[in-house]
Amino acid sequence: MDTASDIPFFSVIIVNYNGGDYLRRAVAALAAQDFTRFEAFIVDNGSTDGSLATLPELDARFTVIEAGANLGFAAGNNLAARRARGNWIVALNPDAFARPDWLRALHRATTRHPFVTMLGSMQITADRPPGAAPTFDGTGDEYSIYGVAYRAGYGQAVRTVTEDFPVFGPCAAAAAYRREAFEAVGGFDERFFCYHEDVDLALKMRRLGGRAVQVHDAVVHHVGSGITGTASDFAVYHGTRNRLWTWFSSMPLGLMIGLLPVTLAANLALLLWSAVRSGRFRPTARGLWHGLRGAPAMIRTRRAYPKGSRALWPVLVKRPSRLTGRLNRVQPLP
Repeated sequence: MDTASDIPFFSVIIVNYNGGDYLRRAVAALAAQDFTRFEAFIVDNGSTDGSLATLPELDARFTVIEAGANLGFAAGNNLAARRARGNWIVALNPDAFARPDWLRALHRATTRHPFVTMLGSMQITADRPPGAAPTFDGTGDEYSIYGVAYRAGYGQAVRTVTEDFPVFGPCAAAAAYRREAFEAVGGFDERFFCYHEDVDLALKMRRLGGRAVQVHDAVVHHVGSGITGTASDFAVYHGTRNRLWTWFSSMPLGLMIGLLPVTLAANLALLLWSAVRSGRFRPTARGLWHGLRGAPAMIRTRRAYPKGSRALWPVLVKRPSRLTGRLNRVQPLP
């Protein structure tokens, strides 16, 4: 029988698809953590680039799961989560390289915030040109009444933050979820495949009364779309489609209906904006079309959660000016 010390505190999941050398770097950084009470799953989604062969020698904490096909980020994480034994499910991208004290910082945060269900990491852009000033890749996810989510702080100069602070939800490039809360909402929605599934998950957890904290000293260096390509057709399409699916699947009914006009207006504005951006219009239009076509199915499969519009409204971004992704308004934790 396992004793308490035998049970890992964290179950870290890396979903890989043709991650190349990024995967090796991510796994090596994870293996070098100074907090050792973790297990790790490397889910390979049918990679053809030989990235698994580049891995360093792994100890008994690591398990490689070869899915045999590209299941996507959502299903890949769920596959490993079903085998996880840890108190917390930790998602880590294969292009995210954790500092040696990353897991220890997350562990300290679970003591400081015993009732929090989601923990986010401070993401710093990796592989910057020599001499370039460091910038944030994200300081937590925010979600607006327009159905638009964004990574706060993206592209802005790194600044010193000395305290944890609340966010809508963590970016799943490096995020921890209390396992019972993760399981209560069914994990990531596998229909999303990838992109926006972390926002959808946070929204569902919020409706169960969950809270999210950005851990100021849990730091990873993240390439950002290092696998799928920044603003690739793939990323734009899935991000656009899944933005709508999040709204129809997980927003409280009262907010979904009441704010539907501004949500549709925001998506129309984004479509017009894509028309003046090279290569953006076609995948944006296709994502909107498929998002709307899939909306009835998302509505039919909505699940009931005890917390409604009253609980969610205070944590939504209301002002359009804040959709630029500026740094979070760091505020004391309640």
